[in-house]
Amino acid sequence: QVQLVETGGGLAQAGASLRLSCAASGRTFNSMGWFRQAPGKVRTFVAAIAWNGRNPRYSDSVKGRFAISRDNAKNIVYLQMNNLKVEDTAVYYCAGSTEIDLVPSSAATSYGDWGVGTQVTVSS
Repeated sequence: QVQLVETGGGLAQAGASLRLSCAASGRTFNSMGWFRQAPGKVRTFVAAIAWNGRNPRYSDSVKGRFAISRDNAKNIVYLQMNNLKVEDTAVYYCAGSTEIDLVPSSAATSYGDWGVGTQVTVSS
């Protein structure tokens, strides 16, 4: 059974930091990604990382503030979120892809497995 379980969400003030974790089990993924969905909006790409930890990709809105990393030995991917803004408020989803890409995809359709999400709320 494939599972992706996100943890680390919560309430933070603007300017603070949070670290999300996603523990994967049941399958070895190549690229891993984070997406988010704010209330009333579509799910959007946040960050992704290839199997070897190289070539991380970020959306323009989080570039320079967020960092994605992975520990393949533990099958965990992290999203370090610094200098949080109110507009970062959303449900954050972890996703795994078995596609073999040197550069991880930013398209949600490339990811076949998803977690249930973790809420991140940033207050001003």
